[in-house]
Amino acid sequence: MNPLGSIGARAERHVLRWRTRRGREVAVRHLDLLAVALKPRGWRFVRLYETPEFAIPVPQLWVYASGVTDDAGVLVSVLATPGGTWGYHDSKWGRHGFLSPCGNTKAAADRVDRFLKHRLYPGTW
Repeated sequence: MNPLGSIGARAERHVLRWRTRRGREVAVRHLDLLAVALKPRGWRFVRLYETPEFAIPVPQLWVYASGVTDDAGVLVSVLATPGGTWGYHDSKWGRHGFLSPCGNTKAAADRVDRFLKHRLYPGTW
């Protein structure tokens, strides 16, 4: 095992966390773009970054089904990724819940759409 490799990995995680915390405006912009892409598909949202009641360190977008099945939803966040880029993530899984790069909002909307449709109708995937 290379001790320098583990130091490098820890340093990279630290830098990514720092970029995520400092890039609030970037994250909000990407989440707004995702909301615009999902709106025509019929999903509803709660922007958990617009009001002071949601004093969470990372902006998040709650995307859910309208109607009687409001419990089917996904919480999406934008996190810094290696190489100076940003990515949409399922907040439940953090960095392990990568959905799509932020440069491809349509792909992220497709993934969220498929995920929610599968939760509403388990026979589809």
